[in-house]
Amino acid sequence: MPLAGSTPVTFVITRDRKAAEAFYGGTLGLRRLPGDDFAAVYALAGVPLPLTEVPGHAPSPHPVLGWKVTDIEAKVRELTERGVHFNVYDGMGQDSLGIWTAPDGSAKVAFFNDPDGNGLSLTQA
Repeated sequence: MPLAGSTPVTFVITRDRKAAEAFYGGTLGLRRLPGDDFAAVYALAGVPLPLTEVPGHAPSPHPVLGWKVTDIEAKVRELTERGVHFNVYDGMGQDSLGIWTAPDGSAKVAFFNDPDGNGLSLTQA
């Protein structure tokens, strides 16, 4: 496979780079890497995450980035204390923290948004 051994890069698009930097660096606690005039870059578990400003950006209605965690309840509580609001969707059957559990119990997922409305998630499997 031509890309099988290559390191992926994921991008998050923002309308307001300064607000995104405060959220990803401050609220989520990601480590800042050297960037340039076009992107603020953060370390994402060994993968670069550039935050790129695009005027008029409209966020996707679906998650664009997520994290696999070992204790979703602890992470939801920690992020809630840092000001993150978790999304609760009608009819999904999420618990009081906003965590959805798969019918077979194999996974738990919690959804939230960055300042631009980009969908983010936590998953415990």
